[in-house]
Amino acid sequence: MRDLLLESRVWKFAAILASILLGLAIIAGHDEASAQETLKASGLPLPRFVSLRSEEVNMRTGPGVQYPVEWVYKRRNMPVEVIAEFGTWRKVRDIQGTQGWVHQSLLSSNRWVTVTGQARTLRRRADVTSPAVARIEPGANVQLLECSEDSGWCRMSAGGYEGWLRRVEVWGVYPRENIK
Repeated sequence: MRDLLLESRVWKFAAILASILLGLAIIAGHDEASAQETLKASGLPLPRFVSLRSEEVNMRTGPGVQYPVEWVYKRRNMPVEVIAEFGTWRKVRDIQGTQGWVHQSLLSSNRWVTVTGQARTLRRRADVTSPAVARIEPGANVQLLECSEDSGWCRMSAGGYEGWLRRVEVWGVYPRENIK
């Protein structure tokens, strides 16, 4: 009788354990499906660079107007990196690494970059010996026109001037990204 009671308890324990594991598997599967769905909202690659469309853009703590505003950007054309998507909301990261959620209507696919480090020389051609076209101050946003994946240079437009900067002198373009 004692063996039968022990066997019954073992089976109960096994059944409870199996139920818990099944429940966890279902939850994990649901989370994975949700994450994949989140990444497929626009069908565009992640991560990717975009720019702010408006002079004032609210960055929220979550993907919806019910979430509090954590930061207000006051700089049109500032580049940000889209790192996740949820419906019409985009999780972005700025040059300083700050992350939050912005509505897609406040983002533009027009490409801009931010000059980093020190003042940079915009050159006539993609060559360090090429004549200077303009000097660009650090922190300035510059429109990105083209980059070839095998070149360390990108063609840019700034304040009515057009020329070339090295990729490493700006933030907002990936090391081997091809832009035409």
